Amino acid sequence: MSRSNSLRRARPLLGTFVEIRVQSDSPAAEAAILAAFAAIARVERLMSAHRADSELSRLNAVGHVEAVEVDPWTYDVLAAALRISGATDGLFDCTVAPALARQGFLPRRLQRAGSGHPSWRDILLLPGRRVRFRRRLALDLGGIAKGFAVDEAVARLRAAGDFAGAVNAGGDLRVFGPAAEPIHLRDPAEPRRLLRVGSLKDGAIATSASYFAARRRNGRRVAPIVDPRRRTVIAASRRSVSVIAADALTADALTKPVMLEGPGSAEFLARCGARALILEAGAPPLEIRRAA
Repeated sequence: MSRSNSLRRARPLLGTFVEIRVQSDSPAAEAAILAAFAAIARVERLMSAHRADSELSRLNAVGHVEAVEVDPWTYDVLAAALRISGATDGLFDCTVAPALARQGFLPRRLQRAGSGHPSWRDILLLPGRRVRFRRRLALDLGGIAKGFAVDEAVARLRAAGDFAGAVNAGGDLRVFGPAAEPIHLRDPAEPRRLLRVGSLKDGAIATSASYFAARRRNGRRVAPIVDPRRRTVIAASRRSVSVIAADALTADALTKPVMLEGPGSAEFLARCGARALILEAGAPPLEIRRAA
């Protein structure tokens, strides 16, 4: 993307900095950027597990007692979450919030909902945008909601004019327009150094890694990634997983299943129309896709 007539704006949202760039300097572009940021802020208000006043927090509090009518966006994200859970045989599971809370990655109030081994199959999507849980559980939509927010921001930009551009939300990047954009990823061996890994046109890439987010618990460094099969966080590593897909929601949701399954991810990546790139310190890049 040429920078000569680009607009670039950034705001703190979704627990990170969100940057929006469009290749235009027209008043319509400025208005489109404001609309894109408003869409992202709406997702944060609805689906943040960190906000006690979010719709998700209300659902976590009473969803096992009564059906809760939710915003269309929340309902759409939950439907997508269940679809991807099925496609990955449960390796993606948004009911792992208690395990993250026990390690300090989410608010402590979410720890109490972890008994009884709940799973994504305990989430019921009912007519009238109502949601109910079969048992007490707590949802974390952090990553998949962030991808959805990026997609909604791009939709606002595209609706406002014939722009090219990009939305980057802390590891979730979606680009749109006629030109390919160079893609750089952090080197797991030296995370402050960037590696050029290719380019992307009209698509999304999301990256998951623990080099900055890891915490020390009980004598070991752990990542904010839960293995749903064991309901425990995994050990931190010098590895990153990037998933390339048509949209940021799909790309982000698949990063953690790929982190868990590695080369065995090819089948479910293909089911979701995605591919992955694993970078590990001291090893050549590994691309995962199903052979044609």
